[in-house]
Order: sequence, then C-alpha cells, then structure tokens
Amino acid sequence: MIKITAETKELMEKANKIHLQNFDNKVWFGRCIFLSWYCDVGDCKFCYRSTQKSRIKHAEKARRGVPSILVEAILAKNLGWRIEFLTGGYRIFEFDQLVDIAKKVTQVYGEKIWLNLGALEKEDLEAFRPYVKGIVSSIEAIDEELHNKICPSKPIKPYEEMFDYAEDFKKSMTIVIGLGEKREHLQKLFDFIQKYKLERITFYALRPIKGTPYTEGPSTEDYVWWIANTRIRFPKLQIIAGTSPKRVEEISLVLKAGANAITKFPATKLFNSKEANIIEEQVKLAGREFTSTLTKVPDIDWDGEVEKLPFEEEIKQKIKITLSQYINTMRKRG
Repeated sequence: MIKITAETKELMEKANKIHLQNFDNKVWFGRCIFLSWYCDVGDCKFCYRSTQKSRIKHAEKARRGVPSILVEAILAKNLGWRIEFLTGGYRIFEFDQLVDIAKKVTQVYGEKIWLNLGALEKEDLEAFRPYVKGIVSSIEAIDEELHNKICPSKPIKPYEEMFDYAEDFKKSMTIVIGLGEKREHLQKLFDFIQKYKLERITFYALRPIKGTPYTEGPSTEDYVWWIANTRIRFPKLQIIAGTSPKRVEEISLVLKAGANAITKFPATKLFNSKEANIIEEQVKLAGREFTSTLTKVPDIDWDGEVEKLPFEEEIKQKIKITLSQYINTMRKRG
C-alpha cells in the first residue's frame, strides 16, 4: 500500500479536477524510440550510457539497425502507442542518416514525430522540419547549479538557444525527479515552461543504475507532488509520466495527479507481463480509459503492413524478419 499524506491527496484531488476540466479521460502509452545505447558525451551522472562509454570504443557498434527502429514505429502505430520521441546518445549517426531515419519513422507512423537529439543548430533543425512537429530539451534538473553538477557536459543554455530559434516547432522538455532537486525549485520549472511556451513536459522518476552515484529513486509522494503542482499551474499542458516495472503500482496516483500518459516502461520486453497487466488495471483504477495496449497483440496481417511502406524491397524484407521476431516473442509471452 502506497502511503500519501493528506496534504498531497488534497493537492492531487485539485489537480485531477483541473485535468478533467481540460482533457478527456483517455490515457496512452508513449514509446521512446532509441537509436543507440551509446553516447559520445556520456557523463550525465544518473544515466545508463555513462556506465557504457568506457566499454564501447566505436559508436557504430552500439547503434541500432534501421529495420529494428522502424519495427518499433510499426508496433506503435498498431498497438495504439504514441511515439514519445526519437532519441539517442550524442554523435551516434551521421547527420544525414539521422534525418533519413526521422523521415522513415514518419512514413511508417503516418504523422510527424517529436525529436530529442540534443541541442540542434538552427540549420540542422530546419533539415528535420518536414518530418518533425516538435523538439524536446533534456533539461533533467531545472536548477542550474544542480544541473551542471549532474550533467557537466550538457548545459541548459544551448537548449534555451534552440528554443529561441525553433520558431513554430512545438516544444517540450524532460525532467528527472530524484536527482537532488528541492521543492523550492518548482518556481524555476514554472518560469521555464512559461518562458518557452512549452506544449508538454515529460517527468521521469529516477531509476537508479548500478555504476552511478544513485541508489534509490524518489518516493511516490515526491513524484506526484511535482506532477500535481505542474498540472494545477498549467491546466492545458500535456504531462507525460515515466514509470518502470518496479513503480507500476503507483500509476493510478500519477494519473490522478494530472498526467495524460505514461512512458518509459519496456513495453516490448515485458509485453503482457504481470507488470504490463498491472498498468492497464491501474489506468482503470484511476477512472481513465487506456487507448493503447500492453497485453494484446492484434490479429492483423503484419507482412501486409510492411508491404504498404514506400521502401525498397531489401529493407522491407529486413523489417519483416525483425517484426516477426518481435511479434512471436510478444505472443509467446502471452
């Protein structure tokens, strides 16, 4: 049983009421599509990639194959998942390759996507424009002193500059709760959201990684406090909340605090697992409707879905092989 103070419960009730006044009761799963498990910067103190940089000497050996990336877009389209954003470590592909991947993911998914690839230069951002509707800044910690301590090679300022020249791109940010932030930093978060007119924000609850200085994530109380206060201050802001297999029991509380959607759960790896079923139960417990599925593979012609794509036959065949492996594994687990 997760314990929440009476004060926080009251805060959540207010946040939930405001949420339902501005949104319907639908919840979706947001799937982040990762391009690699390597980052050339690799010194953010909480991140898994910081533990891998010394082990991986060549980025090209740590990046995913394009067919695998496109399979995730196919799954997202057919399982009711929204693509949270396309992301990956710094300097993992040549720039032209990144643009081409964004184009292909958009062709598969059927609509423009969000992009989270660091602080892009204006001319680089323009190259993504045909395929990208919004950009995401991985701020992580809103207090500059804390941020610089945790992410020494990823300062906030370049992200702010990108937002300044991003013009008509939609804008979003990510923030991690559990890095050492203080509640008095909340106003700094509000100021940032307001200054750059963000359309959405993604909160993550820190998941401690072996090899980093962190050994535990935030309490549910702290996590929902940040979400609820943000919902109350910004009634129309889209709020997406990260979860993990160990935190699925708190999802109903996260939704009642004002979140629109959940993300970060390893959906393909744990499809129809105990944890996946708990997520769907938690959505119902919050009185919300889940528009995605984490438990049922639709009975459709998957090869036919691939055949619809405007790609060369060679890449289609690679996609079919990889997609079949995903689908078979997900069905066996069921």
